[in-house]
Amino acid sequence: MRTGKRTDAKKQSGSRYSKPKAEKDPNVRIVKQIIVKEPERKVDENLVYGRNAVIEILKSDRSIEVIYAADGDKEGSILKILGMAKDRNALVKFVDRKKLDQLTDRANHQGIAVRVTDFVYSEVSDILRIAKERKEDPFIILLDEIEDPHNLGSIIRTAELCGAHGIVIPKRRSVGVTATVYKTSAGAVENMAVARVTNLAQETEELKKKGVFIYGADMEGSVLAHEADFSGPCALVIGNEGKGISRIMREKCDQVVSIPMVGKLNSLNASVAGGILMYEVMKGRILKSDK
Repeated sequence: MRTGKRTDAKKQSGSRYSKPKAEKDPNVRIVKQIIVKEPERKVDENLVYGRNAVIEILKSDRSIEVIYAADGDKEGSILKILGMAKDRNALVKFVDRKKLDQLTDRANHQGIAVRVTDFVYSEVSDILRIAKERKEDPFIILLDEIEDPHNLGSIIRTAELCGAHGIVIPKRRSVGVTATVYKTSAGAVENMAVARVTNLAQETEELKKKGVFIYGADMEGSVLAHEADFSGPCALVIGNEGKGISRIMREKCDQVVSIPMVGKLNSLNASVAGGILMYEVMKGRILKSDK
């Protein structure tokens, strides 16, 4: 048994856990990257910008806090807006374009913006009342968790053009009416009743009790959209951008329709699909009225 130390052992520098340092390559330069996270910008949901959107606001009964107009820009539709603002005794502040850029987060404001009060949502009963006053069968759009404000704005714009009486959205997991929605809808939101409900499935069941036929839009629908009979009181269910119609809403549908496609892609944007179906409803009602 050995009790002494080996005198011929080579000394090793450093700990037995240390790793030998790699030689530095003079041709390699290490650059440290520092990532600075910008503070999240708070969006003013009550600031509406763009000429058409502002004109529609001025045409409506919506309460206006202040209108911001770019200095020196007093031509064309801006003159019209300023005249309408004067008729409504609305406060107009002339600011430079940098201020408008700041207010709108550098969006395409077209030299005009307006701050309004909070959007006032309608009730589903208001939508049915509108249809009754027009002496038309109810035509309602039910949006099942639409999250993109651009999609909501586009759907509202198309719904108004196609003669829909109102749109119903859920309070949870769904975008509400924001400044982006105003801009995308070109102000059509001021001419469209939008109801926000706690339980979309429950409201759908209530509509069915009132004789409204519920159509769902899905690529696996059993009936092609152009072959469906949209006559009479009806509601279209348009699903989420990614997931489509939820299981519970699909179960509430009386009929699920699909849009024929011949290309390589197998799906459509929610607002585009909704637009095609709304057009089919409008077309069927026009043909019915001509008979």
